[in-house]
Amino acid sequence: MPSFRPIRISAVVPETADAFSLVLDTDLDYQPGQYLTVRTPAGARCYSLSSAPGIDAAPTVTVKRVPGGQVSNWICDNVKAGDVLEMAGPAGTFTPDSLDDELLLLAAGSGITPIMGIVKSLRRQPALVYANRDIDAVIFRDTLDRMLPVNHWLDSERGVPTADSLRDVLIPYTGREAFVCGPEAFVAVAEKALQLAGVPAARIRVERFEIEPVDSPESVAEVTIDGQTHVLPWTPGKRLLDVIIDAGLNPPYSCRQGQCGACAVRLLSGEVTLVNNEILEEEDFADGYTLACQALPVTEHVSVTYY
Repeated sequence: MPSFRPIRISAVVPETADAFSLVLDTDLDYQPGQYLTVRTPAGARCYSLSSAPGIDAAPTVTVKRVPGGQVSNWICDNVKAGDVLEMAGPAGTFTPDSLDDELLLLAAGSGITPIMGIVKSLRRQPALVYANRDIDAVIFRDTLDRMLPVNHWLDSERGVPTADSLRDVLIPYTGREAFVCGPEAFVAVAEKALQLAGVPAARIRVERFEIEPVDSPESVAEVTIDGQTHVLPWTPGKRLLDVIIDAGLNPPYSCRQGQCGACAVRLLSGEVTLVNNEILEEEDFADGYTLACQALPVTEHVSVTYY
């Protein structure tokens, strides 16, 4: 079991609309790329250190809000300077063997958090590819752009990265060791792209961010598809797309990761929460759209329609 200790939060720094850095009032012996386990009244989660030892004045963890995620939402909504949280660590092996190496770094979304600590620590400038939904979602944008040339991959401009499209970006750096961090879907694409570009598997280091679990009640889904309405039992923890497919229906979908929007449905009544969303904007939600592949029920009855 990890050994927890109380740590005071000296500052809370907003990074984007849904990401915050917690500056810690403590001495910490850690390596760039490691993480701390943070315990809250809502549960415990691991959050990477975005600071660099010996460079930043204080250790810092960065937390991005996950829709429906109990711990991340509790932290983003409640933690303020002066608060004390229990933390354990540091831990993790997502750290460079040498700070003198030229590295290739790939990150998506909050996957930039451990990468940021590595970027600050390296003595030679790395190559960085950083994928996000749009420019407003880029964590540490100004700081990163001051430090090095960043290849920003914005889904809003270039589409969701594929192994083939990402490979072309990586080819100039195939002689370097690669560090990859982000959601499972991005990591899988990045690993494939690196292999296609000729980077040996032994030279690829990976840190996968697990999707924060969310609670959901037992519910009923009323689904209108192809002009017919079906009433389907919706068991806790199951996503709407799986409920529909398991009922023998044939809904549209593609990535199943909340990145492409192919599974979008219009919410007629009830409420859902999304495990992950990298495609829908506020205006889409205002129009009633949600993602079947990421939707979990909040209410006991949910009604949706496929156009």
